[in-house]
Amino acid sequence: MKNVTIDDVADHAGVSKSTVSAVINDRDVVKNSTRQRVLDTIEELDYRPRGSARRGFRAPNGRSLGFVIKEAENPYYSEVLVGIQEVANEQEYLTFVSSSEGNFDTEKQIIDQFSNKDLNGLIITPILNENTDLSHIFELKRNNIPFVLLEGIRGIQANLVDIDNVEASSRAAHHLIDLGHENIVHFAGPEYSRHSSERVEGNRRAFSRSPLIFDDDNVVQTGDSFEEGYRTALDHFSDDVPTTAVTCYNDLVALGTMKALRELGLAVPGDVSVVGFDDLNMLDYFPIPLTTVRVPKYEMGYKATELLMKEIQGNGAQTHQRISLDAELVVRSSTASPEQ
Repeated sequence: MKNVTIDDVADHAGVSKSTVSAVINDRDVVKNSTRQRVLDTIEELDYRPRGSARRGFRAPNGRSLGFVIKEAENPYYSEVLVGIQEVANEQEYLTFVSSSEGNFDTEKQIIDQFSNKDLNGLIITPILNENTDLSHIFELKRNNIPFVLLEGIRGIQANLVDIDNVEASSRAAHHLIDLGHENIVHFAGPEYSRHSSERVEGNRRAFSRSPLIFDDDNVVQTGDSFEEGYRTALDHFSDDVPTTAVTCYNDLVALGTMKALRELGLAVPGDVSVVGFDDLNMLDYFPIPLTTVRVPKYEMGYKATELLMKEIQGNGAQTHQRISLDAELVVRSSTASPEQ
């Protein structure tokens, strides 16, 4: 005789697997009528959860949360994680981290697995583009699984902690314009990040407040890594281009850009000024101090986890909050006026 699975229970009861899991693990996120229907189905089908399914993928005290990131090698997320764990450890929660590596299907699998393993809640940096299917996010809401976003999704009401990327990147580009640069390009981030399009828009806004014209030639599609910044800069500056300044999607792209410029015999900031974004802790160990936008990464993780804990403890009953943290332009020696 075929063993009864959690899928069989879910199908028979007309609910999702995560709802069955919530009932098995006695989570207070399921209506009493639904809970009773699932319990009746478990008894009727004689379903016997495996020990791991009953316990869930959780801390010894039954408390755990998941952090879904987009790039495992990006130190940005490790700095956010410090803030997350500060709150999680105080509340005796374990934190599990998994990376989608910019792949939508992987992100969906991670969130589905985290949901089925009955974590108490999730903090998510979502993959977003024109073709993104957000069904797995809506599924979280339908099943009352608490989550906090670190990047806004249009059409989904959820707790959010972020910065004003448009204004912050506009401030960075305006810094270069104020220095007298007229030939400025932006090394744009990955297409799966809404932050990338917001930072392009910030550059556009800075140009609109000046006599300069912003068009497609001012944006160079790059990515988010050191290597992508390096390769893009090698390609761009190998030609005899008039570019005297670059704003970068993040600090990793900026650092890769500066390495390429050095190999091409171009000085920073003598020949080309470079601006990053994030203000990673690792910048202290590089020879040219990088002008960058300081994102409060620790505070972002801390605030997101505070919101998540409130939703967990309130069973998702409170009004969703959207917290916009302050981002600061930090001017260092990688930018200067262009040579006359």
